Amino acid sequence: MKRIEVIVQSEVSKQVVRAIRNAGVGGVTLIQSLGQGAGERPEIGGHQIEFNSTDVIITVVQDSMVDSVVSAIMKVAHTGEKGDGKIFVSNIEESYDISTKEKSTELI
Repeated sequence: MKRIEVIVQSEVSKQVVRAIRNAGVGGVTLIQSLGQGAGERPEIGGHQIEFNSTDVIITVVQDSMVDSVVSAIMKVAHTGEKGDGKIFVSNIEESYDISTKEKSTELI
């Protein structure tokens, strides 16, 4: 299993969640956040913007789904501009269902 974590501008998070769901993923977590990349901070009206409004979207998928989910995310989130976001893919070694106390390497 793989954990896919996506950080995108808040304006595109609904499209990203929809793309993930359309790729066949059942569960998605969305966390509203503020973020700051390594680039120059824009100045608006004489004030430097410290943080951008971003969302973190997390899902867990079977290994075989990673490429199609990442492709679906890229399709809706990519503009070619700095600040489009990031996608991180990491291994899930095991998982637990709290309600059933079930432990599994394949539990989604």
